Amino acid sequence: MTIDALLPNWPVPAVVRAAFTLRTGGVSQPPFDDFNIAAHVGDDPRAVAENRRRLRDRLSLPAEPAWLEQVHGQRVIDLDRQTSLEALGPADGAVTRTAGRLCVIQVADCMPVLLAARDGSAVGAAHAGWRGLAGGVLEAAVRAMNTPSSELLAWLGPAIGQRHFEVGAEVRAAFLTVDAGASVAFSANERGRWQCDLHVLARRRLAALGVNAVFGGDWCTFADRGRFFSYRRDGRCGRMAALIWRA
Repeated sequence: MTIDALLPNWPVPAVVRAAFTLRTGGVSQPPFDDFNIAAHVGDDPRAVAENRRRLRDRLSLPAEPAWLEQVHGQRVIDLDRQTSLEALGPADGAVTRTAGRLCVIQVADCMPVLLAARDGSAVGAAHAGWRGLAGGVLEAAVRAMNTPSSELLAWLGPAIGQRHFEVGAEVRAAFLTVDAGASVAFSANERGRWQCDLHVLARRRLAALGVNAVFGGDWCTFADRGRFFSYRRDGRCGRMAALIWRA
């Protein structure tokens, strides 16, 4: 029995494993139906525990993922420097060079970005909603990888697409203050607000860092109700997991 998940299509070595879970294949009841992996959204803890057990079992995970307390910030944890993975504190990214340790990001519209060294020596994950992107979470994650940028691969996971992601002028300004060219990621709408493209913004940030081998970015969580949770679409809902580890 296999888990319902997307497997990133990117040219990483076999030692690098990654997956993005879908909303199907679990036991959670509405509005968290049904493969919710998040413990902080109000779901029955027993359902979350069973879903996480299925996640470990079906992906043959070598250990429990390092679940983060995500706060839309910029802190990235080096899991290799942690004496315990039980209480990591607030963070929106993680990296590791140790086989069997799992980086994981929980999302339901924000974009997960997975990173891997071309030789498979290091992997990482970042929680890149607009606040994290504007604040520098990708910059922090790339630094934490401690690998030349030209030797990094990135995969952009499912996130809310531009057509469905309306933001105010303050969001656009947060990006243009740093990168005037980021205007290409915003399209004005008839309400005097802006449609924002997270994938374009992430690609620009990564390119500025020297990370040009970027894959993924083809899915909209809002538009695909059958496969993805979407907070913007549904309000109360479950979360999906983007995982990466070294075998």
